[in-house]
Amino acid sequence: MSPYLTEITPETAGWTYSGLRVVELPPGGAHELDTGEEEMLVLPLAGSCTVTVDSAVFELQGRRSVFTRVTDFAYAPRDARVAIASAGGGRFALPSARCADRLEPRYGPAEGVPVELRGAGQASRQVNNFCTPEAFEADRLIACEVLTPGGNWSSYPPHKHDEDRPGESVLEEIYYFEVAAGPGGAGMGYQRVYGTPDRPIDVLREVRTGDAVLIPHGWHGPSMAVPGYDLYYLNVMAGPGPERAWRICDDPAHAWVRDTWPGQPLDPRLPLTSTEERS
Repeated sequence: MSPYLTEITPETAGWTYSGLRVVELPPGGAHELDTGEEEMLVLPLAGSCTVTVDSAVFELQGRRSVFTRVTDFAYAPRDARVAIASAGGGRFALPSARCADRLEPRYGPAEGVPVELRGAGQASRQVNNFCTPEAFEADRLIACEVLTPGGNWSSYPPHKHDEDRPGESVLEEIYYFEVAAGPGGAGMGYQRVYGTPDRPIDVLREVRTGDAVLIPHGWHGPSMAVPGYDLYYLNVMAGPGPERAWRICDDPAHAWVRDTWPGQPLDPRLPLTSTEERS
């Protein structure tokens, strides 16, 4: 039986590079794994933990939930032994990418995470660029978090990154979702993925906490946060290019939407989180 709530490997996804595991630990619980051919992050979704990567030890403060704080994290290179221990218990994401070079284990402080407020109006969202190429060094792995206030659309205009050409890079992508609960219980959101004429794909999926959507190719977006329920997703990407770059191409049918943003204010609910834990 798998120890993971979510386990996506290149083999199960049917691609080459990107992966994601989510492990839940009880109070006093621990989990160990070998990274093998993958570089990996330990990213607290809920709770704090001690991460040991070979002989390096990192204390992660973590957070109560993805909706309460920007978190710190730890980086583990390929060919490493990783141990995660949590005195209070928690849930931890392990985004990964198959890679060639072995870098050093490192700690990523929450205070060093660039927080971007993107879009405008009902397309306003918060992006925590904790492991994007400009923010944190890795061999192939690219990862960020997006928080979308209830009623807003993100990952919009729809875009793709499945061709090696100027302005676009080839990246396999995972969307992992969590949805804030409301007074009546768990909430939901929606994710759209659609293809090009030569590479069809057609997905419109209701998503709830713990769900994941794979993007092997094609246009993806919008990610829809229904009214009353804030939406979180973790993006995990990696690809074959010699440069670790995140370049996207908007769907030409909808790219005009960006031109409307300068005349609209950002959603005043943003940012939803910062490095200070929300009460």
